[in-house]
Amino acid sequence: MSQPNSILKDIKNKKFAPIYFLSGEEPFFIDQVSKAIESDVLTEDEKGFNQTILYGNDVEMADVLALAKQFPMGAERQVVIVKEAQHLSRSIDQLESYAENPQPSTVLVFNYKGKSLDKRKKLYKTLQKNSVVLETKRIYDNQIPDWIETTAKEMGMNLEAKSKFMMAESLGSDLGRIYNELQKLKILAETGNITPEIIQKNIGISKDYNNFELRNAIETRNAVKAFKIANYFSQNPKDNPLVVTLSILYQTFSNIIVYHTLSDKSQSNVAKELGLHPFFVKDAATAAKNYPLKKATRIISLLRETDVKSKGVGSTGNVSDGDLLNELLFKIFNI
Repeated sequence: MSQPNSILKDIKNKKFAPIYFLSGEEPFFIDQVSKAIESDVLTEDEKGFNQTILYGNDVEMADVLALAKQFPMGAERQVVIVKEAQHLSRSIDQLESYAENPQPSTVLVFNYKGKSLDKRKKLYKTLQKNSVVLETKRIYDNQIPDWIETTAKEMGMNLEAKSKFMMAESLGSDLGRIYNELQKLKILAETGNITPEIIQKNIGISKDYNNFELRNAIETRNAVKAFKIANYFSQNPKDNPLVVTLSILYQTFSNIIVYHTLSDKSQSNVAKELGLHPFFVKDAATAAKNYPLKKATRIISLLRETDVKSKGVGSTGNVSDGDLLNELLFKIFNI
């Protein structure tokens, strides 16, 4: 099974396969390889007659294969890219006969998003012989910070520890969005060292007033800091939606409950059982010390109540999200 980086390296070095079958759960890596092929195999002059983009929901598999068998015009190769190829899943087995003896002057690409080939079938085994098969996996949330750090290093940048966690917390698991923001930072950062201040200035994430800092304030029972952040959130509700904050706090207190049940509280086991980055294990231990099991369980109920109220159920009058968050924090710190 090929990996995105090795595929991209080969494409850059002009080592092309006759078929690229790009599948799986993470669209970013599929798009990354597909865009590299679209950009680098042919020159701009050659693309006019020799590069074809098709879409799986409005093309037949027989037409794709007929086109792949054609010869290029005035170029060494032709490129045929089938985007949204998962719509061809019912007829994808027709690719088998072509994959046995592919046209050497054609680079045929399938973007098979959200699906994977059945490894027991002959098509998969045939593609493994002389084609590039990529099966992408979703990156878990706790792996996002390290992915950000590694990708930044590949771009020639160094992210401070807090910087990568700020980005992960604010941008979520959308790798495409994260990658675009890293590209922006590469242009803007003069030294290549990405500090929280640079992120705050150029990505619009507040260094001191974000969910990362709110969670830390609650875990350490720093009420003054927590209410300051809540006040900032109430003044900037579009950038700090309550639903996101509640989701993060729900995960935080769910982890505290699980932490209390663990007999093995070593860093490696806590990170594994809670699905946390090792960086956060110390914070989890601190939070568990500050919130015994009964309190953490009660806070989970408070979070659910606040979520229901935020949707207009059981609340009286015109209560803002800021009011609800302040009420929640008051109860957490006085429970």
